Amino acid sequence: MPDLAGKTLFVTGASRGIGLAIARRAARDGARIAIAAKTSEPNPKLPGTIHSAADEIRDAGGQALPIVCDIRFEDQVNAAVQATVQAFGGIDVVVNNASAISLTGTLATDMKRYDLMQAINTRGTFMVSRAAIPHLLRAENPHILTLSPPLDMDPKWFGPYVAYTIAKYGMSLCTLGMAAEFAGRIGVNALWPLTAIDTAAVRNVLGGDAMAASCRKPDIMADAAHAILCRQAASCTGNFFIDEEVVLAGGDTDLGRYAHDPQAPLVADFFVPDAVFARSATRVVHGLG
Repeated sequence: MPDLAGKTLFVTGASRGIGLAIARRAARDGARIAIAAKTSEPNPKLPGTIHSAADEIRDAGGQALPIVCDIRFEDQVNAAVQATVQAFGGIDVVVNNASAISLTGTLATDMKRYDLMQAINTRGTFMVSRAAIPHLLRAENPHILTLSPPLDMDPKWFGPYVAYTIAKYGMSLCTLGMAAEFAGRIGVNALWPLTAIDTAAVRNVLGGDAMAASCRKPDIMADAAHAILCRQAASCTGNFFIDEEVVLAGGDTDLGRYAHDPQAPLVADFFVPDAVFARSATRVVHGLG
């Protein structure tokens, strides 16, 4: 089976959580990872920095380039991409993982928070992809993988937190459009979890340790991302993948190992279409939405 040995990945928000898990999984193949994230100094509320992530990547067998980069700012994005190319000779994969969340209704969402989500989620995904595409076009099997949901226009996703939904769906629209624009040249896909994933956002925003117990580990997203990025880009594009379905398609049926707490019921993630649950053997008690 192909792997990511010798490939260069540019991963946003890779200092912790799902981004770091994807980076670690690629590192096990011997990949080279550019960690583009804001956190360079320890924060008591958010574990992990670009430097601690680099240590984990090296321990896993990969090479690491920690880069302080706030993807809201074009000069920082361009500088981070150039630093990656200078250090590793090119870019094979972009993982758009960085994201901001605010689960608030219209009147409770001030414009500063709205602008933050748009700047990081939609605009950041577009800008990072745009900056890397000239280098991806020179790569052997280039991929852009964005962690964003299927485009399900059910009003239930918009009513409670329209600003956040717009920002996340903007990331998915980047996937839809760029997959068509670069068809046959770059594999452009999205990946989204079936269930909630144990991350800092879940613990800090959605319910702490009690909520985390009903989540899966980020490893399931990492394994799914790895499987996608090892596919042929020319024939794998324009997909809105669900993590569990990718893992099962690869022949791995041991989903229990991804459970944070095997005894706790799983919670569905936001934005998962009803049709996905209809064809899934996994049962959840309720959804985040």
